This record gives sequence, C-alpha cells and structure tokens, in this order.
Amino acid sequence: MSKAKEKTKILFLCTGNSCRSQIAEGWVKHLKSNDIDAYSAGIRPIGVSSRAIKAMAEAGVDISMHKSRHFDEFSEIDFDYVVTLCDNAAENCPVFKGKAKVIHKPFDDPYFASGSEEDIMATFRKVRDDIKTFIETLPQGLKG
Repeated sequence: MSKAKEKTKILFLCTGNSCRSQIAEGWVKHLKSNDIDAYSAGIRPIGVSSRAIKAMAEAGVDISMHKSRHFDEFSEIDFDYVVTLCDNAAENCPVFKGKAKVIHKPFDDPYFASGSEEDIMATFRKVRDDIKTFIETLPQGLKG
C-alpha cells in the first residue's frame, strides 16, 4: 500500500491579509488543491476586502468565507514555503520553524487603488490575473 503524496504547504503573507494573500489562497484552492495546502495571513490583519471578494467572484472563485488572520495562528504548521506578496511583509517576515523557505513575490497592492469604482476594480482585476499567472506555476515555480 503506497503512502499518499504529501501536499506542499504554502503560506501567503501580506501586511493586511486583505487582498493579495487572500486572492493567492483562493487561486490555489481553486486551481491546485490536489498538490498544495494554501493558507494566508497578515502582519496586521484588517479583514478581507469586499473588492477582492468581488474580483475573485467575477473569475468564478468564491473567497467570501475567507477570514483575515494573523500569521501567529499558523505558528505550529511546518510550511514548505512562505511567500511574501509585499515589501512590508518581506521586511517584517517572522521566522517560521522547520524547513520553510521564504520567497518574495511582490504584487501591486490594489487596496490603495484610487479613481472611480471602475478604475479601482480594474486594478483589482489586474492583480487578480497577475497572481493567477503566478499560482499556475506552483509548486514547481518555487523550487528554482
């Protein structure tokens, strides 16, 4: 009897765990759930952005039940990778026990987009699509 392949455990880390890390977690769960266990957290969680929820729903991914979490909630998980999605998270990345390799993959923060609602949503959609392109490379894309 063969042992089931263990999934790669990835934590996506941002400042607020509001947009980018939530989007990344949502894409992994939607596209890569057979290979990856995805988690997201923030340095200072502020709640999940309603615009991130809307942008992901437009792409057929429901993140409406996601919660904004502090990275401390995951201190007992032995991650394979911690992916920081913003410079602030990279600069303030906590030390994780075990084998976790920290990878910095910054994306623009749509939370600070300005202009009309349509302009702001266009920014969210672009970041959503950019993150999807990155997620499609995982987990192999992290091993380089």
